[in-house]
Amino acid sequence: MPRNPLTLYGFDTKAKKKASAPVAIAPHDHEAHPRYVCVHGHFYQPPRENPWLETVEVQDSAAPYHDWNDRITAECYAPNGASRIVNLENEIIRIVNNYSRMSFNFGPTLLSWLHDKAPRAYRMILDADKASMRRYRGHGSAMAQVYNHIIMPLANERDAITQIRWGIADFVSRFHRKPEGMWLAETAVNKAVLDLMAKEGIKFTILAPNQCARVRRIGAAPVGAVDMEVSPKTENDWIGTPNASVDPTHAYRVPLNEGRSIAVYFYDGPGSRAIAFEGLLNSGETFARRLLEGFHPDSPSDPEVAQLSHVATDGESYGHHHKHGEMALSYAMHWIEEQGHAKLTNYGEFLELFPPKWEAEVAEDTSWSCAHGVERWRSDCGCNGGKPGFNQRWRGPLRAGLDFLRDATAPLAEAFAKPFLTDLWAARDAYIDVVLDRGPSSMERLLLRFGTRDLTADERVQVWELLELERHTQLMYTSCGWFFDDISGIETIQIIAYAGRVLQLAAKLFGKEGEALEEKFLSYLAEARSNVPEEGDGAQIYRKYVNGMKIGLEQVGAHYAISSIFRSYPDDGEIFCYDVHRDEQESFTSGRGKVAIGRASVRSRVTEETEDICFAVLHLGDQNLSAAVKRRDIEVEGVTPAFVTFTEEIRAAIRKANLPEIIRLIDRHFGGTAYSLTSLFADEQHRILRTILDQTLSEMEDSLRTIYEDHSSLLHFLTESGVSPPPALALAASFAINASLRRALEAQEFDAVEVASLFARALTDQVKLELPTLNFTASQRMKRAMVALEAAVAGENHTKVALHKALSLADALKTMPLEVNLWQAQNIWNDILRRADSSFWPRDWKEDFGRLGHALNIAVDQLVVEEGVPTF
Repeated sequence: MPRNPLTLYGFDTKAKKKASAPVAIAPHDHEAHPRYVCVHGHFYQPPRENPWLETVEVQDSAAPYHDWNDRITAECYAPNGASRIVNLENEIIRIVNNYSRMSFNFGPTLLSWLHDKAPRAYRMILDADKASMRRYRGHGSAMAQVYNHIIMPLANERDAITQIRWGIADFVSRFHRKPEGMWLAETAVNKAVLDLMAKEGIKFTILAPNQCARVRRIGAAPVGAVDMEVSPKTENDWIGTPNASVDPTHAYRVPLNEGRSIAVYFYDGPGSRAIAFEGLLNSGETFARRLLEGFHPDSPSDPEVAQLSHVATDGESYGHHHKHGEMALSYAMHWIEEQGHAKLTNYGEFLELFPPKWEAEVAEDTSWSCAHGVERWRSDCGCNGGKPGFNQRWRGPLRAGLDFLRDATAPLAEAFAKPFLTDLWAARDAYIDVVLDRGPSSMERLLLRFGTRDLTADERVQVWELLELERHTQLMYTSCGWFFDDISGIETIQIIAYAGRVLQLAAKLFGKEGEALEEKFLSYLAEARSNVPEEGDGAQIYRKYVNGMKIGLEQVGAHYAISSIFRSYPDDGEIFCYDVHRDEQESFTSGRGKVAIGRASVRSRVTEETEDICFAVLHLGDQNLSAAVKRRDIEVEGVTPAFVTFTEEIRAAIRKANLPEIIRLIDRHFGGTAYSLTSLFADEQHRILRTILDQTLSEMEDSLRTIYEDHSSLLHFLTESGVSPPPALALAASFAINASLRRALEAQEFDAVEVASLFARALTDQVKLELPTLNFTASQRMKRAMVALEAAVAGENHTKVALHKALSLADALKTMPLEVNLWQAQNIWNDILRRADSSFWPRDWKEDFGRLGHALNIAVDQLVVEEGVPTF
């Protein structure tokens, strides 16, 4: 948290100096003129998973975080689940789950990542939807989204249906209710898309004001009705809405085919732009007042008309694009509600209370982020990230290539599926249940429902590979691939990688016809020229980046073999989306050298494909490593005489420390060593390199610490005399003290006296502290202490040990020259308070818990929990 962020939350930091206060706004008479406010956040990140590993690998551009999902979660998704409102002393008086008061949608692929990698933030999102249902008459604030953010007007009907059905199924599996609303990627829309949504039971969506073509008033509806009486079919009734002049303060009914209709909310355009681009989130109160400006002046002639002031932006505005934007949001909603200026609502509740009295037609093939409609995703329309001299002529060939791949594989897939599946496309729509749960039971249910008969093991693999091919034909249309400046961007490479997975599976399943697709696809990509000369064109980018990503089970086996040198695997382990069963493994050591040989089975949990391998790894220290892997025929080799002989020969060579002989044996048995440390998947490669570096750095730190200790008195004397120490001695001191501080902060038993002494020595010897590292280390240490306390409370263990450790650590950290991020520690303190039954806490335990809250900068005596009940 910033040291003095009070203006952000609406407080006037100059109030004590009698600065002029903002103009007061009188409470509003809701009975006479109902006024409602709704803030919608579209929370989304493009899928970033490696298509062959089903996991997001490390992304250096997101450092110091593992990847961009990880970074934006820390900056936005998690903070919005526990946003702060503070008092004038900058102490926390409320911790608010913004999601429970606003309207929001999360991309399904992002929610999947949050479920696996950020479970606390994921739980906050689900909890918020339940809380919003209590607040808003049974209407949850969460909306569904078309599954992987494709531009729906550019999709064929079959893909559009799959996107809607997958989005609904994903939503139901997480929120345990049917969605009322659905977010369209980039709000890209036409009437046909709305009709497909209405067919699937979607009641409303949100669009930009420029997407309204014209409106007209419709007949009065029965109280509580959503489907309105159809107005007379006369063109003269329609009123055009040029320049986005549609009235956003109420819902509109859009008539569709066969008597269907859907409600549409056109958000406040200027207010939304101010949030995203004009610094409106610099002040919570300013934000709130701008929301109130979205109302028309009260109209005596129509006193029963309710008004809705609502905005819609990327959810990442609240914390990622605008630091601490989530706090401005929580204060704005709090201020509006507490001051009685309007009522908070969500779209579902407002639709029930105030059904549309107007109908609208949407402007066909439009979106919220491109003035040219949907051209940003298929042509050089001029909308881009703003890099001078760049063009987007690559967009057209890229889409043409993907369309070719989709249309060429569809008939091949249909023909291939006939012996196995009763209906490929219905099975594809149902496949989302397997994607959500790769367990045996969900896979069996799909085969029982759509299988033509009991399938053999090989046939099952083919069915899963076919459905994976279809899944990746969806993923390759993710909109972000066209949104930015160049075809060499990470988002575009990502969708090309999905196409690469389609091509790999097509070649495997469809034989020569499938193999021929790659050359044709690359001919399209060759027309997509990069703006970066060294990247060439899309075909070169495919060969440079995507070909290297493609793997089979042998490569997974190589990864297992190499990493087993550095870590201990169980007999049955997991590597990303693969299971590995170790049949046998032996390791031999000679000096710094190490040899590992063994046999294992690798199985994909996605396709059930299995391969049996044998391997040998030779590690000569540091990064010097080579490995060999080959497929083994169980029936021929099993515990084969050849492998037994090879093992005995390796043992003999090790006993003699005959390294050249070991290399010759591996070459003879495997035909050479094809793998090295660079063959590891990115995360494991980084982990192993860190292990190697940590050992090297530890040795260096020990040496430098010895040098510093041996000459510390001289360094003290030089400092006191005003003489600059020699660079070598200063370097030794910096290394020694910073390393000692880091280790002391990380220690299982925290020694406040030792840490204070090290800080004092740093001051005396004029050592520059590595503050970013020490701040992070201290923050993580505080979090661990709070996690231990949370576990103790969950186990009803009030022995005070965990509490005293957390309290003493928090007290000590306040005295240190560090900026400790207490955000996670504060959340855990608040969670303990809300989820535990404090009435059973011993009196002294409760008092110390309150002291811990104060040490964590929480105004315990003023704190109000979500439901509005004082906690202490």
